[in-house]
Amino acid sequence: MKILILGATGFIGSEIARRLAADGHAVTGLGRTTASARRKFAFAEWVTADLALMTQPADWHLLLGRHDTVVNCAGALQDGLSDDLAATQEKAMRALYQANADDGNRLIVQISARTTGSAAETPFLSTKQRADDALAASGVPHIILRPALVIGRNAHGGTALLRALASIPCLIPLVHSQSPVQTVALDDVTEAVSQAIRGEIAPGSDLHLAADQLLTLGDLVGMHRQWLGLAEAKTISLPVWLAKPVSWAADLAGSLGWRSPLRSTAMAVMSQGVTADGARMQGFAFKTASQTLAGNPSGVQDLWFARLFLLKPVFIVCLSVFWLLSGVIPLLELTRASSHFLPFMPETSALVLTVATCLIDIGLGIAVLLRPYALKAMLGMLLVTASYLAGGTILEPALWLDPLGPLVKVLPSTTLTLAAMAILDER
Repeated sequence: MKILILGATGFIGSEIARRLAADGHAVTGLGRTTASARRKFAFAEWVTADLALMTQPADWHLLLGRHDTVVNCAGALQDGLSDDLAATQEKAMRALYQANADDGNRLIVQISARTTGSAAETPFLSTKQRADDALAASGVPHIILRPALVIGRNAHGGTALLRALASIPCLIPLVHSQSPVQTVALDDVTEAVSQAIRGEIAPGSDLHLAADQLLTLGDLVGMHRQWLGLAEAKTISLPVWLAKPVSWAADLAGSLGWRSPLRSTAMAVMSQGVTADGARMQGFAFKTASQTLAGNPSGVQDLWFARLFLLKPVFIVCLSVFWLLSGVIPLLELTRASSHFLPFMPETSALVLTVATCLIDIGLGIAVLLRPYALKAMLGMLLVTASYLAGGTILEPALWLDPLGPLVKVLPSTTLTLAAMAILDER
């Protein structure tokens, strides 16, 4: 079959694409950024598109005409610079259902989530629920699958945070440490989708995917710590109010395009726990969390990732502050800063050049905070740093010893930028 997978670059979508291709299907993946996926998953055809812009049935007709089935793995946790929940999770889906009803009634397999409980009114879950309801009412063949917390060999979002928390030395601070959690192995999710495509799950089914093992969040973090090969550490349960400043900062980062798993939506969902409370797949033995981790032994790269994960925002913020200060401080002492150029140009030109370089530094310091522009900003920082180094060396080597000279800028700037680039993913 020819299968279109929405959100195929994501944690779940990419594995579903791999499984369905292994089953012999022709897979087309749709994502906003597909350059890396084209290299990693060369077996698939790729379409670069933003679901938030595909909110009319006409946006779907041509794409649907080339496929027999649609698997929807797309989604976002919270509105932000990079995400529009209403457009992505609801409006685009309604347009898809209408286009599908107009032309062929293909099967749609929807990867959703548990949408009941105290967090049901969050935009994340409410838009998912409205899309699910619209799909059920559309009359097109469909299957809705609602995984619990998905864990597998790789990690992203909440599962990445689990590993990061598990790697904290000595004491592990946790909010909602007693919240109930059920898990499902990623390869069990892909098996469920494969069964749906093969016709082994009845159309119209709405099923929760979860192992029977019920854990607490603290239990799950402890399991991941053991999986990483670290000595047992005590868990400290923190009051909920201590998480609010963290969630506020994460929400701010989200408004700049950074998809932190510590945003307020994630906290709201975790406060009620991640469990299955609806119909389950019959005759299928889901792997428990301990079985899933045991089947995917950790390597040294997993420990590195866990320990570096929480440092990414620190690196980005330090990099931004460094460049902002390097632009602002010379402006406060403009005459002194511009005096370095006086042997080579008139005073007015020296002032203009100094102000221009300061504005470039400030611009780069701001741009690196915006996720869509972060990598370009970092490349710009390396280029500007190299130009400062070359200019200082050629025009006035003595500047290397000056507090406002290139030596002070070159070493910390290059180190911070390369460190941030090394842990910046493409999502």
